[in-house]
Amino acid sequence: MKRIPYLVLSFVVIIADAWTKWLVATRIDLHESIPLIPDYLQLVHVRNTGAAFGIGANADSRIVPLLLNLGAIGVFFVVVAYAFRAAVTDRVLQTGLHLILGGAIGNLIDRFRLGYVVDFVDVYVKSHHWPAFNVADSAICVGIALLFLDMRKKPEPDDVTVVEPAA
Repeated sequence: MKRIPYLVLSFVVIIADAWTKWLVATRIDLHESIPLIPDYLQLVHVRNTGAAFGIGANADSRIVPLLLNLGAIGVFFVVVAYAFRAAVTDRVLQTGLHLILGGAIGNLIDRFRLGYVVDFVDVYVKSHHWPAFNVADSAICVGIALLFLDMRKKPEPDDVTVVEPAA
């Protein structure tokens, strides 16, 4: 029962991701952009057939999508296993893992359903653009940041000291 809020968080990420992607796909033409903050932020409609931030999107191979799907499924199982083995009381860790889980599922749904992921947030300065991303990508990035934060807050075990037997 204590895990339900974390599972709800994953579900909220999946729903928010699907809803925002649907809004973009139905209201913004492919490759169209809508400036929100000139020279810094705009909404776009792009299709990402690659990995995060478009890595591998231009690869002309059928194996790339297969590897991306297998990788996402692998991440899903690793995150689920780790989330259920970790203490439910470790809120930062559980929140991070469930954000990653929701984001991974959100993008995986697109890959299986459409063969690509809809990205729409374009952050840039003048002509220098960060690769477009979506709610799922944001949840994954925040989740990873929380995992790093969780690792930093835990004390490292003391160095092992070898004790010589008394003579």
